[in-house]
Amino acid sequence: MSVTPLIRRGTPRDKAPEPKLRGDLMSGDRYISREFMQLEWDRVWTRTWQIGGWAADLVETGDFITHKLGRESILMVRQEDGSIRAFYNVCQHRGNRLVHGDLGHAKVFTCSYHGWQFARDGVLVNAQDPEDFPQGNPCGKVKLAEIPCETWGGFVWFNMDTKAAPLRKFMNPITEQLDCYGMDKMVRVVNLTALVECNWKIIQDNFNESYHLPTIHKELSKFVNEDYKETRFDLYPSGHCRMMIEACIPSARDGDPMTIGQPLDAWMSYWGLDPAEFAGRGREARSALQQAKRRLGPERGYKHYEAISDEQLTDYYHYTIFPNLSLTMSSDGFQVLRPLPHPTDPEKCYFDHWFIVPKVEGIDTAETPIGILPVEEAPNELINHGDKSLGFVADQDLSIAVGQQLGLASRGFKDAYLSGQETRVRYFHENLNDYIAGRR
Repeated sequence: MSVTPLIRRGTPRDKAPEPKLRGDLMSGDRYISREFMQLEWDRVWTRTWQIGGWAADLVETGDFITHKLGRESILMVRQEDGSIRAFYNVCQHRGNRLVHGDLGHAKVFTCSYHGWQFARDGVLVNAQDPEDFPQGNPCGKVKLAEIPCETWGGFVWFNMDTKAAPLRKFMNPITEQLDCYGMDKMVRVVNLTALVECNWKIIQDNFNESYHLPTIHKELSKFVNEDYKETRFDLYPSGHCRMMIEACIPSARDGDPMTIGQPLDAWMSYWGLDPAEFAGRGREARSALQQAKRRLGPERGYKHYEAISDEQLTDYYHYTIFPNLSLTMSSDGFQVLRPLPHPTDPEKCYFDHWFIVPKVEGIDTAETPIGILPVEEAPNELINHGDKSLGFVADQDLSIAVGQQLGLASRGFKDAYLSGQETRVRYFHENLNDYIAGRR
């Protein structure tokens, strides 16, 4: 069965030809099977670019961060020449985990077992009794196992495939589309990680479709036009996707309201517009806000507005980057939404929720998904899902995760029955199948 992707909002010049989908089976076993989990590890996680951390944590030579992916731990270190290099976080002597912290600073990395010491560039510089090795002194000869590492968008990326294509080629055309936001100059003000009782793909499936917005996120209709007929969906040959959804405008499903609701009314007031004047013509609010932000933004310190389009001043540009990353871009910050596989259990995962904002002169707080926060780097907080809010929208997204995990394990579920606006879900799974089958 072939499936024709849904295309909306015309075919502008940057609209790439979209792939024809096969209609692969999407049965529940891929969410519960340990065998499938192992195939994902062997053929997907070890071959795709992953975010290892936030580059702002690596300021000085010797600053390091670690990142856990499955059973692996990756060590990333700022070098003397300003570059960042990534290594498997394992001592080459007898396999002990070399670094146990999440971030810090080191002149050398010392193994807690036998005291072997590795320099910042991964070379062994000191070993106990170096003359007692039949194969010769290991110092200067033994090195940490290095893997590709790049920076983009304020992030440090790594890839366990030593023959991986460069990051920008893997990400094509996403990096070119997002460079205008100046992400690398921003501040991460929300830094949460939750353990969730579901397979990682359940969360990624959710971010690959907008069909759930009217049912799970009903509040958004007051300021987001979630009508799929007026939303643009892009599927790129690289395996990544984009959704462009109008915001600062009531939903087309609801008609034109006689009053402008929250938070759109507050945004309009901040930019010098009277919400009462838009009674019955709320669908004009979006263009009015674009004009106000364009006119007043630079003098109020929002200099980053100069690099983005009028549509980007109001709308949400939502990217799903294969296999497990979602970026929701807005003019005043962006969300990172990322499920990560559990090391041993296919019915659990970790979920990162970050919010990253631009620096605006004279403004020291930011509106975030979890409330008003100071514009300063936030430390990571690890929680169990349900113990603390991840933000009301993320909480709503995860509210169905556990129940869906139970349903996918049922003998009564054989295959997904998808709408056109869920085409990105099918594309995600077909790309996953292609990696596992060796077609990518």
